[in-house]
Amino acid sequence: MFRTVYDKIRLLFVKDKESYLRLYKLLGFYPRRLLYYKMAFRHRSFRNHKGITVNNERLEFLGDAVLDAVVADILFRKFKKFPEGNLTNIRSKIVQRETLNKLALKIGLKKYLQISSPILTHNYNIYGNALEALIGAIYMDQGYKKCIEFFEKQILGKHINLSEIVKKETNFKSHMLEWCQKNKVPMEFVLTKEESKDGGRDHTFETELRLAGICCGKGKGYSKKEAHQKAAQEALTLLRTDKAFAQSILNKAEADAKEAQEEMEQPTPIPEASADLSSEADA
Repeated sequence: MFRTVYDKIRLLFVKDKESYLRLYKLLGFYPRRLLYYKMAFRHRSFRNHKGITVNNERLEFLGDAVLDAVVADILFRKFKKFPEGNLTNIRSKIVQRETLNKLALKIGLKKYLQISSPILTHNYNIYGNALEALIGAIYMDQGYKKCIEFFEKQILGKHINLSEIVKKETNFKSHMLEWCQKNKVPMEFVLTKEESKDGGRDHTFETELRLAGICCGKGKGYSKKEAHQKAAQEALTLLRTDKAFAQSILNKAEADAKEAQEEMEQPTPIPEASADLSSEADA
């Protein structure tokens, strides 16, 4: 509270009041050092009459790392019962380039950017990059806590439906089925173990998810549905993090499909007539 009052009083004595006020509308707080924000909005293509070439790439590098930490921090506190795999996948959906590009445009970052080449405005990645640079500028200007505050209030609270992301993310079986249909990979859940304890009240199922005949995930739950979801989650995490393994699954599925096709195309052999039938025909 004291800091906010101080920043307002200080605003009375600064020269570039308009810039401070414009940034207040974007950030939700008064900046202290304009230099960082000016740098965050300056694309590498920009050249002014003084020949200034300093751009936002260093702040983008910093903001990328800070943003990962900020989103992880928020998700860790908000979803206390979620395992690491869920949190990682939700964070990846928020910080991916496509999402950042859209968020940057939604908060109006486009009008702040300094770009010399008009053709670059068709490259939407520059907006996501500028958002990361802005996070870096906030971090340098006011620290980590202010980065969290900005993201929660100005972005997460207004432009991201976190509940919808979580809802989609937790249906791992559906995601796995979509992946298999898209890549023409056969998918099969195999019940490997079923146990009943405590007079049947404690019933558990263990399941394997096999893609093209290869086990890619295992799950255990109090219902087959729960076991399937956990196995699908493990398989999705493996496919997302191990590109070589994912490619091996695709190669195996393609080879199996080709082999099956070749077997279907082979002519069916005509059985030879028996000796008895041949004798009857001669008679």
